[in-house]
Amino acid sequence: MRRLSSLYSHFFSSSLSSLHYKPISIFSSSLFHSLFMAPAFEENTSLDPSQTPPHQTLSNAGAVSGKSKVTIVGSGNWGSVASKLIASNTLKLHSFHDQVRMWVFEETLPSGEKLTDVINRTNENVKYLPGIKLGKNVIADPDLENAVKDANMLVFVTPHQFMDDICNKLVGKVNKDVEAISLIKGMEVKKEGPCMISNLISEQLGINCCVLMGANIANEASNLIAVEKLSEATVGYRENKEIAEKWVQLFTTPYFIVSAVQDVEGVELCGTLKNVVAIAAGLVDGLEMGNNTKAAIMRIGLREMKALSKLLFSSVKDSTFFESCGVADLITTCLGGRNRKVAEAFAKNGGKRSFDDLEAEMLQGQKLQGVSTAKEVYEVLSHRGWLELFPLFATVHEIAIGHLPPSAIVKYSEHKPMLSLV
Repeated sequence: MRRLSSLYSHFFSSSLSSLHYKPISIFSSSLFHSLFMAPAFEENTSLDPSQTPPHQTLSNAGAVSGKSKVTIVGSGNWGSVASKLIASNTLKLHSFHDQVRMWVFEETLPSGEKLTDVINRTNENVKYLPGIKLGKNVIADPDLENAVKDANMLVFVTPHQFMDDICNKLVGKVNKDVEAISLIKGMEVKKEGPCMISNLISEQLGINCCVLMGANIANEASNLIAVEKLSEATVGYRENKEIAEKWVQLFTTPYFIVSAVQDVEGVELCGTLKNVVAIAAGLVDGLEMGNNTKAAIMRIGLREMKALSKLLFSSVKDSTFFESCGVADLITTCLGGRNRKVAEAFAKNGGKRSFDDLEAEMLQGQKLQGVSTAKEVYEVLSHRGWLELFPLFATVHEIAIGHLPPSAIVKYSEHKPMLSLV
């Protein structure tokens, strides 16, 4: 057995060019505003929604004519937080219809009531975001087709393993001029290679799809947004900057700062792969290996995230990993969130209880993303012959399926792991 980091001295050697700094106060008003309060666009075209009067539309947001009608497809913890953010803005912005529909996968609560009925009666998702009012203009709807009817802006925020079925149900039910954004972490693995969720949406529904990722995705972090603590996120777009600006306008609040970059795959892969690293961080916590080991795992994980992203998509930009969707979201997810939490419990149990069992016990209906994403990543690495280049990603999957003990997270086998689709 060799140390996990030994491969990196050979494969990922890098150096920083010398940098020259001069003292500067981060709290100077103009600098603080530019860093934290204004959604930044590339090429110095920044947009500050706070400077847009409540009943004045953006002059360059004419790609979508008339008032935009928003539907949120998903109603878990993050979906409910997204509905709160969006609903607060549609009431203020003249370019949006006030009402926001939220598709809810119907559930029966212990009281015998339907979740949708309770949300519409109390204005609160009592199961996934208890104690937080969503906004009186949020309407829960258990009928997917009815929820998206007449909407021209769709926000997808469900566990990624459900998206193929959801898209199949929506084929022919949405107009081709609809704009979509995905808040979903994960990928579909097909024979021809990995398919990002934004591409799945675009290909199956024939519509443009941006992405939004950031240090808001971990469960604890999204709860902080719900109580209006400062957080941030990144919109990834392809070519249409005007649509990206409209998404920024829809999500941005004084406590939720959103920027945009022209790098859909980079932003989306950051949001996807960080959950695998969070599993590794949770294993370290469960084994009580300490902060130095955890920091090393996070550093190696970030390197693997960047390397795999650029191997899969040459268009991915280095700078994207320094956005909120990159290192910030990775730190947040490795310090808190459901993936880290369940992985810690897995390690404390010596790997004797499955992730499925722990998920059912600990998450009250919410779904892990890291374990399923690790499996998907493993399939891609195995198919491409890259397993030995990404020892952390490969090891997380082998631990998750019981082929390696949790302690293997800081080591890797000299023998190439065998592909296992469990």
